[in-house]
Amino acid sequence: MTAPTPPFRDAGLPFAKRIDDLLERLLPEERVAMLHQYGPAVERLGVAAFRTGQEALHGVAWTGPATVFPQAVGLGATWNEDLVRRVGEAVSAEVRAMRSRDDRVGLNVWAPTVNLLRHPLWGRNEEGYSEDPRLTSAVATAYTRGLRGDHPVYWRTAPVLKHWLAHNNETDRDTSSGSVRPRVLHEYDLRAFRATVEAGAVAGVMPAYNLVNGRPNHVSPHLREHLRGWTEQDLLVCSDAGAPSNLVDSEHYFDTHEEATAAALLAGVDSFTDHGTDSSIVVERLRGALDLGLLTGADIAAAVRRQLSVRFRLGEFDPLVDPYADTSDFDTPAHRALAREAAEQAVVLLKNDGLLPLTGADTRIAVVGLLADECKLDWYSGTLIHRSTPLEGLRERFGADRVVHAEGVDRVRLRTSAGTCLRVPGSPDAADTADTADTADTATAASTAEGARTEGALDPALIAGRTDLAPLSADGTGTELALVDWGGGVLTLRAPDGRYLSVADDGFVRASADRPGGWVVQETFRLEPLDSHGNGHLLRHLGTDRYVCVTADGVKVAGGEPEIFELEVAERGEDAVARAAAEADVVLVVAGNDPHVNGRETEDRTTLLLPSHQRRLLAAARAANPRTALVVTSSYPYAVDLADVPAALWTAHGGQAAGTALARVLAGDVSPAGRLPQTWYASDADLPDLLDYDVIGGRQTYLYFEGTPLFPFGHGLSYASFAYGGLSVHAGGRSVRVAFTVTNTGGTEADEVAQLYGRAAAPPVPRPRRELLAHRRVRLAPGATVALSFELPLSAFAFWDVARSDWRVEPGPYELLAGASSEDVRLRGTVVLDGTAATPRPVLERGLDAADFDEERGAAIVDRSRTSGDAVCPADGGEAELLFRSCDFGAGARTVTVVAAGRGTIGLRLDGGPVVARLDVPATPGPYDQVAVTAPVRVDGVRDLRLGLRGPVRLVHVGFSG
Repeated sequence: MTAPTPPFRDAGLPFAKRIDDLLERLLPEERVAMLHQYGPAVERLGVAAFRTGQEALHGVAWTGPATVFPQAVGLGATWNEDLVRRVGEAVSAEVRAMRSRDDRVGLNVWAPTVNLLRHPLWGRNEEGYSEDPRLTSAVATAYTRGLRGDHPVYWRTAPVLKHWLAHNNETDRDTSSGSVRPRVLHEYDLRAFRATVEAGAVAGVMPAYNLVNGRPNHVSPHLREHLRGWTEQDLLVCSDAGAPSNLVDSEHYFDTHEEATAAALLAGVDSFTDHGTDSSIVVERLRGALDLGLLTGADIAAAVRRQLSVRFRLGEFDPLVDPYADTSDFDTPAHRALAREAAEQAVVLLKNDGLLPLTGADTRIAVVGLLADECKLDWYSGTLIHRSTPLEGLRERFGADRVVHAEGVDRVRLRTSAGTCLRVPGSPDAADTADTADTADTATAASTAEGARTEGALDPALIAGRTDLAPLSADGTGTELALVDWGGGVLTLRAPDGRYLSVADDGFVRASADRPGGWVVQETFRLEPLDSHGNGHLLRHLGTDRYVCVTADGVKVAGGEPEIFELEVAERGEDAVARAAAEADVVLVVAGNDPHVNGRETEDRTTLLLPSHQRRLLAAARAANPRTALVVTSSYPYAVDLADVPAALWTAHGGQAAGTALARVLAGDVSPAGRLPQTWYASDADLPDLLDYDVIGGRQTYLYFEGTPLFPFGHGLSYASFAYGGLSVHAGGRSVRVAFTVTNTGGTEADEVAQLYGRAAAPPVPRPRRELLAHRRVRLAPGATVALSFELPLSAFAFWDVARSDWRVEPGPYELLAGASSEDVRLRGTVVLDGTAATPRPVLERGLDAADFDEERGAAIVDRSRTSGDAVCPADGGEAELLFRSCDFGAGARTVTVVAAGRGTIGLRLDGGPVVARLDVPATPGPYDQVAVTAPVRVDGVRDLRLGLRGPVRLVHVGFSG
């Protein structure tokens, strides 16, 4: 007799009932085991193993060959949601196609990154879309919709947003805390996540490594207080790799792993990415938390339910009706064309004094620079199936006989103290080298997983490299090496056949890598002068932090005395560049970064400046040929002097079609229409501290920056010209309608990105100088006009009112600004909104939460308790001041009570006058052991209140009574 089909296998039942049935059938130990990233199969029920996490930021990553699209910041530069949605569709189709061949490929994709590009020195700038929350959410929503698919029930893949919350530094990223005031939290950091989640195509989020207001994001109360309230769908929260252990090991936030694991699960974490594929440690911690009464079976079931909800939506239990089960689209002509289209649309024309586009049948072009013949990958790229460098793209477009090349590297020999020079053995088969390097990179990525930490002692498992090749040696003539200084003294060394010097796990130096890469990059070195007189150098290998030695059995990074090298320069890169430039009609200097060097996950940049080596190449080209254009190919903005450069472009690393796309833009086949998704500052002096997350108080991003940027947010030129006209603004009901026209007044078909900004004309509190409200990318033939209209909800004009702890639209006039960038405003209009008038703070009824200040000086927000709430303390344990405006004391307050912890003094002043009350907070046992201290005070009416904090005191609340 055939056993009846269990309800959880019945595709005709609602998912909720099916999940209830499966949960009921799972044994307690089976439920616990599911909460690790690598959940085992439940064979008795026919339930397969499940893994959370498949990297898919701009193509399928870490699983071998796949279509590689432009970096996320490049997709952000397209300002084109339709394009980005199509990219998401292609990526998810390739995930499904790869899954059909290899069940280790996961359908729970960890993408996109919606962290805002607040600070351009952030090492992971390449992973985000924009510094603006609305643009970020628009692009992220488009990508998640593409990843999800358009079926009403089943999802093609299940996207998880990274990284919750206010994550914008790699320096001390697992121990540093950002102070995020309520206005910044709601108006900036939460906004990008919220709009994307509310759009309905998000399966979950991943908390970030860092702390916010003194509390690790993996126990953030905002997961339950905000995230889970934005949608009725079950959201799966996946931890970042190793972060659950960090709660005890590096952050010391909890004393035991059982406490930490329980706290993370109760805060909302449903899947623990920790200890790689070994689930036993996390399982034991969960069991220990259950035994200690820190968790209940219901807590475990709630987390498992959210995971099962995603699995059902992915069609795992309905293979016969899953519409995506047979997806086979992989490396299709359509995907290749889309990769090129995306790369073309991401190119931003920064400056053009008439040099571009390149025309003339006999124009001779010199393509020079460190990235002229490179197609760089980043940590979240797949392995290239196709590739196109700028040199290849230009030779294909203009003809090989018209395009010359000079890389511009220094050609050097490293001479030892014995008078010999480093020698590279003969080259192995090139194809074998490339294949092995790709395999090594993929294996390293898979072993470390998302965000694996490498602080402390070097983990040999993270060192990739070949050991079957002969190491370097030394002889009388040696080998001429290509030396590239990437800035900050970080350099790579390359053999004549293109192989990079690298170090494998046996410590020997070999020419074995086709490019720098891996979690711990083994291809970077630093030459350290022995003394100030230039008497030799030590060569430090940065991956192992050891000096290079020359021994009888070969060159290695241990096992001998550090060698003292003399650097003999055979040719300087700028000399080769100058020769090529002098023989050409036009010079293209291709500069930028290697995404694995000097700025990436785990490593922030230290400066906006283009590396000095590349500045020298640009100067040499410009001196030899005034018709020189700079092409910046990078993961982030630079500060570069373009005063004497007639043309400049920027593109993120553009994936497999980067070179072809760039050549088509330079030739004028495509008019550039990318727009900067973040501000390009003129110098490091314009930047806030990396850990200053207060975009309002610190006047950060285009929203608040009051200086003159090198290039503003939204900037980008065209080969066409556009006229704006006919602005109309109408307010009615709960929305504002804005309309205007855009006309192509040039002679070239081109895209224009019309941008609409708004600003409060007379705000009572600091508001953005202007903020993006809407945008649209449109294609126009010469002479064509398009009418654009935007329906804006009144909420688009709201700000977070700390006095009310809610959103509020201030009544009064608002300016509407339409144009081609945040600074290139073509049309202006004004609308008067009714809104809700401000009222004084009712301090007698509600008191004041310390973090709800209007302004502060020297303060930091910290955690009130390990589970919820904020407190405020002096940032350095010294002094701080908090300002609360318009406090209504009514007929009069006679006592003031502060709730605080720590130790110190709190003084009250009114309207800038003298201290009217002083409260001494005695030392408390711990930072969360709050006490109430009361003092007399005499105050009435509506007054501005200033609280002075002195010492390591943590203020939570101030109350008044009559």
